[in-house]
Amino acid sequence: MDLSAIKQLLKIIEQQLDWGDAAAWQSKDFENLNLLILAKTKVSLSASTLRRIWGRVEYNHLPSTTTLDTLTQFAGFENWRTFTRQHKPAEIPVKDSPNIPAPSKEKTGWRLKAALIIIAIIATTLIAMYIKKEPAPVAPGSYTFSYKPVTRDIPNSVIFSYNAKAAPTDSIFIQQSWDPQTRTLIDKNLHQHTSVYYRPGSYHAKLVVNKQIVKELPLLIATNGWLGLIAHKPMPVYLSKSEYINQDVMGLPVSTILKKNIELEPQPPMVEFYNVGNFEPVPLNDFSFSVELKNGYYEGAATCRFMNISLITDQVPIIIPLSAKGCVSDLNLLDGQNMVSGKKTDFSGFGTDQSEWVKVTCRSTSSKIQYYVDDKLAYESPMPAKKMKIVGMGYYFQGTGSVKKIELRSANKVVFQAF
Repeated sequence: MDLSAIKQLLKIIEQQLDWGDAAAWQSKDFENLNLLILAKTKVSLSASTLRRIWGRVEYNHLPSTTTLDTLTQFAGFENWRTFTRQHKPAEIPVKDSPNIPAPSKEKTGWRLKAALIIIAIIATTLIAMYIKKEPAPVAPGSYTFSYKPVTRDIPNSVIFSYNAKAAPTDSIFIQQSWDPQTRTLIDKNLHQHTSVYYRPGSYHAKLVVNKQIVKELPLLIATNGWLGLIAHKPMPVYLSKSEYINQDVMGLPVSTILKKNIELEPQPPMVEFYNVGNFEPVPLNDFSFSVELKNGYYEGAATCRFMNISLITDQVPIIIPLSAKGCVSDLNLLDGQNMVSGKKTDFSGFGTDQSEWVKVTCRSTSSKIQYYVDDKLAYESPMPAKKMKIVGMGYYFQGTGSVKKIELRSANKVVFQAF
């Protein structure tokens, strides 16, 4: 395995993230990188694994091909093999050295002094250029930033209005969300930029000058009732409501997926259902949620029957994972502030027989969030320190699945109910 190619891949990711020198990354940075990789590739590389790859923890083994495939896909390439072919360092032929007599000590000393002088001049020039290129930041109050969604449907274009003329540089960006890879360079002298959001949710759009976030706005991309889609690149396949909503259940038949010319083998797609911004926001410190789910496909690579429930908040979501009993080690739970790995936590309570309906309940107490599966406590996590509100929900199935008996309560009152 080519170590130089691994280093090159890590360098590309560092440049894309633009988080500064990786040697100075903190534990939280690797946890955030884990979230970014999971969101883009649907594969979780734990923070400890990422620290080992970046050399922050002593480890005498090379990364597995699966890990490298995930990293290369995150960086925007097909897989590790493709990356190594495209980024193979050019080999420079070594020519025989001509028979040149060794220089005298006097000439060597003169040349060394001349080289040192040249290096000093270059260093001084580079420092001056750097100082010139990195002007003092302007106070955030010198900028304006606002937005307006075009529609209530998905996809949804958002028109951002901004004024960044006070910026001391042309490096002005609009970032769609917390993901630095959604950052787009914009014209400092213009005042509008549009972005397309292909999925609903709670985002935090940012106006960035150089590497400084000068303005940040909460942005809710809502749905017009329920939204169903099949994950697909470069754009999701959106479903009509009649294809997945029945009188008392929401689910997508396998036959409908095949009619869309989407293959279920070797890798089954993700089927996703959303409802965002259609009920009064519910405080996270006073809620009770319940739902019943069933995974309708378990052939081939879908044998683990992965399912996720997302309670979308105005900050960090709560993501509740489910799988077949033998696959709980691969689960990851997001508790509103931290990603919790099944590699380090007993998630056996989230392993179920999904050929039957599975009841999932999630509720808050004064200090904790509790997660129940079929009325048994599967896990509990501390209440996030930040005040947060539930603004939507999402359901994700590997292959396909069904949902019914959805209920969200606050202060013992039903806020949202479906099927």
